[in-house]
Amino acid sequence: MLAGLAIAIAGTPVLAQYAAGVDISAGQSQADGAQPQDAEPVWTGPAADPALLKDLVIAIRASASHGLNPQNYHLAQLEAVNVLRFDPATDDLARRAYLSLAGDLLAGRFDPVRFEPDWTAPRRARDLPAYLHQAMADNRVAGSLEALAPDEPGYTALRNALPRYQAIAEAGGWPAIDAGPELQSGDRGPRVAQLRARLEASGELAPLAIPAAAEDQAVRNTDPVTPDPASPEPASPEPADPEFFDPALQAAVETFQRSARLDVDGRVGSQTLRELNLGADYRASQIRANLERYRWLPADMGRRHIRVNIPDFSLEARNEGVVERRHDAIVGLTWRPTPVFSADMTYIVVNPWWETPASIAVRNELPLFRADPGAVTRLGFQVLDRDGNPVDPATIDWNTVPERDFPYRLRQAPGPLNALGEVKLIFPNPHNVYLHDTSNRDLFANNRRCFSSGCVRLRDPFELADWVIAETPQLTPEGLREIAAGNTETRLPLARPIPVYVLYWTAVHDPSTGIRFVADLYQRDDELISALEATPPPVEERYEKISRPSRVECRPGVCLAPDRARQAFQSGY
Repeated sequence: MLAGLAIAIAGTPVLAQYAAGVDISAGQSQADGAQPQDAEPVWTGPAADPALLKDLVIAIRASASHGLNPQNYHLAQLEAVNVLRFDPATDDLARRAYLSLAGDLLAGRFDPVRFEPDWTAPRRARDLPAYLHQAMADNRVAGSLEALAPDEPGYTALRNALPRYQAIAEAGGWPAIDAGPELQSGDRGPRVAQLRARLEASGELAPLAIPAAAEDQAVRNTDPVTPDPASPEPASPEPADPEFFDPALQAAVETFQRSARLDVDGRVGSQTLRELNLGADYRASQIRANLERYRWLPADMGRRHIRVNIPDFSLEARNEGVVERRHDAIVGLTWRPTPVFSADMTYIVVNPWWETPASIAVRNELPLFRADPGAVTRLGFQVLDRDGNPVDPATIDWNTVPERDFPYRLRQAPGPLNALGEVKLIFPNPHNVYLHDTSNRDLFANNRRCFSSGCVRLRDPFELADWVIAETPQLTPEGLREIAAGNTETRLPLARPIPVYVLYWTAVHDPSTGIRFVADLYQRDDELISALEATPPPVEERYEKISRPSRVECRPGVCLAPDRARQAFQSGY
């Protein structure tokens, strides 16, 4: 019977490929020949273990906790199966459901390049047909699927938070605030009451205490102490007004803004209003989208590695899974966004010259020099012609210099006014993006920090440099500062590369609060949410997509998309 079943299964379009040992997560064959089909466990019939299909149904239902839709994995059909009746079509369906869910848990439902064109991290890979065979042999179908999901505290925190927001949405969500002019302290009206109710619902504001005047008076009337007729009657406290924008409400607005990475001003302008009016159902969708982003991470991110989260304006340095350093960051403007990618940090530069990208020279420096020609020398810029020869800036009429065919190279000397500050940390990439200090440190006073031309500026960059060089024996923190005092550009190679991942997560794991939502800086969420909520294509079509050769070329620690590697466009500083 099993041999006959094997012939039937192997003859199906999808399963014939599965039987050849195709890795559905990475799209590469893991075996030259087909596995012996008569060794394959079965899902239905007298020879089957009923617990296997039951376990699969349980795992498919549980996929909802991973932000996936159980109906995408044939849940309804498999729940209706009579497991005791041998049915090759059901075996085929169960196998496809397992492999589809396994691939989605392992490496995400989608190729990340579809949403992040600069994505460079290698996708997690496994020989899933062989993995299924072993799971069925070990009678641990559900456990094997669960084991494929990312083992990350942030992923777990998002999974734990998802039911809460789903429940709030199912209960009707939280109040919305009507459109209207900016709200601020001292305002009064029904929109203020809506704002109060909204912040009470999400926990930023304690419910307003409104004294019950009648009850207070009744208590006073039963007081056994005879009042002194000469003493004035104590005034009843004024009832709190839910329509009044008081200091407590302003503080709650500021708390919300700080958490969401908005400008903290205590006023409800258009950006704050938009974030407040995102419903609990949308927050649940954001969690699902960020669970998917977690599944795009590589299996091995490196024992010591760095993560930048663009919309959170933050950086973490991790060692053995422990966050050892956190830094505030400045990222790219909304029209000059920081790309999402990864690369290996290989060296740092102390007292860097700033080789100004031509695009930034035209956009930023040329208008400045036209308005103030003395700024060239005052800011420490060196002007070179196309052959690299120095040009005296006093001889240049900047108003006649063309933008389209800019004829000069600009270099800014090391010093306190250098745009890169005192140190830059280099992970070579085609975008000319790196981590660096800044001469404009006042910008870190802002909560919403999208001011750069693509690079990531850091608060306290030397402290991160100290962490980076910890495993480079010839370098010490004291040595770095001694070099910095010399004002001479110095390149310092690292003993071991450190992977750097520039990521985009809008639901952030916060150890103190579980998760918090940050504003979608570059408007990336909606496209991914829509794709996750869409009905998936047929399994065969999905299989064809995920079994194609990879779009990236990999080397240890980093992958480079060939088309992107050829585009050395300048994202600036």
